[in-house]
Amino acid sequence: MKMDSIIFDLDGTIWDSTSSVIDSWNKTIGNYDEVINKLTLDDMKGVMGLVIEDVALKFFPYLEEENRLKIVKHCCKDECNHLGKHGAILYDRVEETLKELSKKYKLFIVSNCQCGYIEAFFKSHKLDKYFIDYENVGRTGLSKGENIKLIIKRNNLISSVYVGDTEGDLKASRIANIPFIYAQYGFGEVKEYDYVINSFHELLKFV
Repeated sequence: MKMDSIIFDLDGTIWDSTSSVIDSWNKTIGNYDEVINKLTLDDMKGVMGLVIEDVALKFFPYLEEENRLKIVKHCCKDECNHLGKHGAILYDRVEETLKELSKKYKLFIVSNCQCGYIEAFFKSHKLDKYFIDYENVGRTGLSKGENIKLIIKRNNLISSVYVGDTEGDLKASRIANIPFIYAQYGFGEVKEYDYVINSFHELLKFV
């Protein structure tokens, strides 16, 4: 496959932050009497890749929109602080693979996360040295597909691919008109893809 760059999703592709995030969120929502349910690991896995408004609706459908968004934004702020300090679970051989890929390709991240989340990933795991640029919906207000297009335009990329694990990642790559590599080990189930990997390290087969 001919390519000059690889754009990555983050959750379910490079790391699994669900355990770290669930601890942080449950601590934060404990400050709100109107929240009647604690969140589970499955709850968190079920919203990975969704934008903040959809997360709020899925977790707290019984609350008014303004209130549930306020709570989720508070959770996201605390989550970034927590992840910046403690990190999360990197998939097997992530740094080794990124190091090898970065010798030949330009690497990027595009995620549906809030501002500060990718920065927390960089801070805790010191992997920013392998990436040239990144983007997220929290900063631009754009969809993932549009953010991929933004990264491509901003960095004058010619032959990019997108690596992700959900149906939303597939749709984003189609919007950006670039090939999609399905990270089958992640959170989602995707039936259509251009290429598939069963571990992060398998990306080296494209080198």
